[in-house]
Amino acid sequence: MRYVEIIDTASAGFLMSGTFKGLTQAHIDRRLKDGRGQGQGSHYKPFIYTRDVSSLGRSHRLPGSKTRRLHHLLSDLELAIFLTLDRSPHVTDIREQFPMRVEDTVRIAEELGLPHGRYKGTPQVLTSDFLVDFEDPQRPSIAIQAKYSTDLQKPEVIERLELERRYWQEKGIPWAIVTEREVSKVAFANIQWLYPAHAEDDIAQDDLAHYQQLFLLEFQRHPDRKLTAIAQGLDTSGQLEAGQALYWLRQLLARHCFLFDLDTPYRELKPKDLVANSHQMHQELSSVAR
Repeated sequence: MRYVEIIDTASAGFLMSGTFKGLTQAHIDRRLKDGRGQGQGSHYKPFIYTRDVSSLGRSHRLPGSKTRRLHHLLSDLELAIFLTLDRSPHVTDIREQFPMRVEDTVRIAEELGLPHGRYKGTPQVLTSDFLVDFEDPQRPSIAIQAKYSTDLQKPEVIERLELERRYWQEKGIPWAIVTEREVSKVAFANIQWLYPAHAEDDIAQDDLAHYQQLFLLEFQRHPDRKLTAIAQGLDTSGQLEAGQALYWLRQLLARHCFLFDLDTPYRELKPKDLVANSHQMHQELSSVAR
């Protein structure tokens, strides 16, 4: 069973579905001067913003619960991976649209006899979709690129990926590709449902503790009922206002106070599918109190 606290982010991958015309040297210098591709945590600025590309798919801008900043994601696949990373307790930082040093990529391309992207004669800054930091000192970082499986049949894509692989190999940082085949649709739907609650940072400590106890009592009374039915029952019984029980249930699940298998649709969850996480509850209450 794959509980939410042990998501294997090493299998994550990313896709850039948008088109990017190119940058002159003056544009590149301006971005670097503005801090693009630099910093960590809340101070990081992606090298590419959603407004910089003409997307063939859907781009997304949304806050990260770990970084407390707005993340720029250029496709639905990037969104799926980001939500997984942002939810993993093992991830400490997520830097999207991370630039590789152009001096190094040009040199590697020449060594391998591969083409290097240029715009009006200017070598382009190549980016990895994500550079992810972990709390594990044995695996401090990983670079990730995502591609749809059909794109992996294209020679120009294969050449570009080999260039990226060699770049990160030189840096001593693991690199991974993931296609849409590695993204669980059920897990993605669960994360999409949980994410808005997980991103909130103004939850009162007393409220979170109160509703955890309330739901624990209800779970003991109705171990075989679906969680959504239990929440609806609390609303209709008059104990809570309409929609309030489901709101707090989502808060508790989003904050890892109860663990569950992400490959089980949240609408099908029952109390017996949950594992209480008292240690995480203590951490959540401590962070809320600060």
